[in-house]
Amino acid sequence: MNRIIFAVCKLGWIAAGWLVVTGAYASSPVTTVVTSAPVRFILTFDDGPDGRDQENPTASILNMLAENPTQKNIKAIFFLQTRSKEGGATTRGRALLEREQADGHVLALHDGSTLGHPNHCKLSEEVLEQSLNDGVADIRSLSHQPITLLRPPYWDYNERTLGAYARHNLAVLLTDISVNDGKVWGYHGSPRRHIHMVSEMTHVRERIWRGEIPKVEGVTPIVVTLHDTNDFTAEHMQEYLQMLVDEARKAGLTLAAKPFYEDGAALERAALVRAHDTTHRADMVPRTWSWLNRLFG
Repeated sequence: MNRIIFAVCKLGWIAAGWLVVTGAYASSPVTTVVTSAPVRFILTFDDGPDGRDQENPTASILNMLAENPTQKNIKAIFFLQTRSKEGGATTRGRALLEREQADGHVLALHDGSTLGHPNHCKLSEEVLEQSLNDGVADIRSLSHQPITLLRPPYWDYNERTLGAYARHNLAVLLTDISVNDGKVWGYHGSPRRHIHMVSEMTHVRERIWRGEIPKVEGVTPIVVTLHDTNDFTAEHMQEYLQMLVDEARKAGLTLAAKPFYEDGAALERAALVRAHDTTHRADMVPRTWSWLNRLFG
């Protein structure tokens, strides 16, 4: 009986997924969105670098950003855990940080502690301050220039943590599209990635229609978040790049001739404009995490 119930439920899930894929864009007409500027994606990665010597996902992603069929020499923002025992604090991780800098990517802060992806809202004032001091110092030792961007772990923030970030001149960049790439629920994978991307792109289109996403230097910058420590992400990076382009077009969005940034300075300028838009900050927290943070915050 349990097997029968499971089979029925599974068929229901498949049918629901199909309805989402085929019907998500039908909730509003799929016509070209009339905007003053075409869309360009701000590609961002959280949690890295990975510290493994073999089959390193961060290294694989860097290779793919440089050489891929969708667009070569893509620049990204890497939100770093600079002192992670499995990443930034390792010899391999440090070498990857140096490569990210040399390749022209933007180095930004996720966390500078050895605590392993802590929620900043749960840290004491002293521990948070030490994390920020150390993280900024670690990145400055590589970039030799001011660090401008931070993304809080778990997308969680409050007035206290925002104040701490501001004292370090760190602007909080959240996201428009959370790819939900390669989550680990007993295995590495993301079987609903296409369905999820349809939903995220539809939400972006609606926000553009409402005038909530500004143009910057002739384009509409859309922030996308992945994770460079995920094996699944590394293995499917080309698929994700092409999926972003394809689903944007299906949603009726006009894309820039080059849909991803190829200049790190322009990328950082666009990201700072989005980060300083505090009016729409709450809309840039992934919806699942927004609900979880309210429930358990």
